[in-house]
Amino acid sequence: MGGVTAFDDHLATVLTRCVPGFSELVSAERLSAGASQETYRITIVADGIRSVLAMRRAAGGVSEKPDDTRPGLPVEAELMRVAKAAGVPEPTIIEVLDPADGLGLGFIMEWLDGETLGSRILRSDELAQIRPKLAFQCGEILAKIHAIDPHETGLVEHLTVVPTEDFVRRMWEQYHEFASPQPMIDFTARWLLDHLPPADEPQLVHNDFRNGNFMVTPDGINAVLDWEVAHLGDPIRDLGWICTNSWRFGRRDLPVGGFGERGDLLDGYESVSGIRVSEEHVHFWEVFGSFWWAIGCINMAHHWRTGPDQTVERPGIARRSSECQVDCVNLLVPGPVTVVESTTPASSTDTPSVEELLTSVSDFLRNDLRPSIEGRNGFLSLVASNSLEIAKRELTLGPAHLAAEHARLEALLSTRADLDSLRWQLTNGLRSGEIDVDMPGLHSHLRATVVNQVAIDQPKYSGLTAALAANHSDSREPLPPL
Repeated sequence: MGGVTAFDDHLATVLTRCVPGFSELVSAERLSAGASQETYRITIVADGIRSVLAMRRAAGGVSEKPDDTRPGLPVEAELMRVAKAAGVPEPTIIEVLDPADGLGLGFIMEWLDGETLGSRILRSDELAQIRPKLAFQCGEILAKIHAIDPHETGLVEHLTVVPTEDFVRRMWEQYHEFASPQPMIDFTARWLLDHLPPADEPQLVHNDFRNGNFMVTPDGINAVLDWEVAHLGDPIRDLGWICTNSWRFGRRDLPVGGFGERGDLLDGYESVSGIRVSEEHVHFWEVFGSFWWAIGCINMAHHWRTGPDQTVERPGIARRSSECQVDCVNLLVPGPVTVVESTTPASSTDTPSVEELLTSVSDFLRNDLRPSIEGRNGFLSLVASNSLEIAKRELTLGPAHLAAEHARLEALLSTRADLDSLRWQLTNGLRSGEIDVDMPGLHSHLRATVVNQVAIDQPKYSGLTAALAANHSDSREPLPPL
């Protein structure tokens, strides 16, 4: 059994200050949710009564904002306070941490009961009656958020104004810094810049409103969470983001969070705002959503390499970039595609082979270790097992995938070179504009490369199923114009 830690001491001091009658910190359990911030369930005793609070703090307990593009946790707490006053369901903020508290940036808030895991929101019997109403309710809530006046509330002093073109270019430039050639990301950036929607007065944008970032009870949404990337810009970003396939949790047929229809979302928004948003405008931001998260996933690898939070979760999330890229394929360049056949992986011995070694460790993490560990480490053991499964598929599918990609690139670019050089030639050509986005053979190459990569990274992803469905269709769904 571990003793009282410095973390416990610091937290108890804060609770003494902000909770009347506080007498005991029973526990502070870090929850599995949240790869970029930490969330804790805090059990306390105050006035002789046991109760629960929540704490959100910066990963690793750092005391400085990660960058100028994020408002920071103290401002996130203020956003939740302002939103609650505007009728948005939010928990009550109890205390914003001070740097002298020794816990880093963060805040303590009311604990609310409800479901936040997106997959459970889609499948829970308890939520069956409310699910068909959630899309409309999301539209209502977003309209209330977008109606908040950033000048009257003082939020304009804390939030960055992000015009749409700047948003696209900023994300594109951030991806450039990772020195990872992903031509589908560059292709999507070109499409976005060619299809920018009209610019209006910047409004408050939550910027991460999606299934999994709000809490649901049988009565509906009772808390909007995770304001860490809020800014001022085009509010339709929020409507497109909740439609992005990454957050449908396998229910591709229901575009709003996997639980509802776009029409219900737009109806709910119109019922509060009086504005009818076009589906074309939402489509732009849905494409952007997959583009944004494709880059965000790669950024997780960067964070893992540089710290401070070097958990096994971050590289696992980084491999999800191919999921987002296949969504971009389906939205922009759908069509038939071929998946390579599995091969026997090379191994120095068969007693046991490298594949068998990986299988043994993966099975141990998933079947033996995970059930015996509670809380976040149990979740991370599953993440670690999934990463080993990716490595196994890379051994059996990777060689044929890379050989086919190499051959296509040599034919597409009419030159012979190693695979990495050819990837960079295509990537740099798309970035500079020297390669036309409608270059013959480009679309089919991007489809094949991304589809085969996601078959390695996540073969059960719904975007892969959708991409392969094009092999059995003679027609392409027309893309909405802008």
